[in-house]
Amino acid sequence: MRERLSTARLYLLFTPALCGERDPLGVLSAALPHVDLVQVRIKTGDAPTAARELHDWTARVLALTRDSGLPVIVNDRPDVAQSLAAHGCAGVHLGQDDCPPRIARELLGPEALIGLSTHSPAQVVRALDEPIDYLGFGPVHATATKGYAHGLGAEAAWVAHLSAHVPLFPLGGIDAMNAGELSEIGRAAVSAAILSARDPAAAARTLRELLEPTE
Repeated sequence: MRERLSTARLYLLFTPALCGERDPLGVLSAALPHVDLVQVRIKTGDAPTAARELHDWTARVLALTRDSGLPVIVNDRPDVAQSLAAHGCAGVHLGQDDCPPRIARELLGPEALIGLSTHSPAQVVRALDEPIDYLGFGPVHATATKGYAHGLGAEAAWVAHLSAHVPLFPLGGIDAMNAGELSEIGRAAVSAAILSARDPAAAARTLRELLEPTE
């Protein structure tokens, strides 16, 4: 999984609510050939049913990706990742206010992938002392998905990328209009630009091409 992570370019943050009235698994299936990593996120927050809903959606995604071996990660909940490890769940992505990475590592073991969201250069530096496998950094641009009215910019993402010794995925408001700004990094994490697109496969393919490093 870490070898696949090291070459990953397009990270899909799978949020079923962003698929509108379409079947979310149908949208995901269309995009899968063009993405390298999937994170399962839901929007029920701290609702009592949140863990169960995340578990059930992740189980569906794991069934869909079983033959491809695509790494599937859950958002926020190491306990859900642990419960699905035997079914192929690769690990967990944590926010700054979630379970500390060291505790998640103790729970999930050495083989699990652990990612951490960062929002400033200082957080990137601190994160590098944690037992993590990759970083998210953003928001690069304003994004309604996470409620950010302003972004940090592509240059800040590039500086963070240079500072990190693990793969770093810029995220937040990334779409076909601005993904080319990240070609020197060669990675991005995207949700609405794929899941809400009329043609998810074409959107994912275009984003992947725009992230190709330039000579």
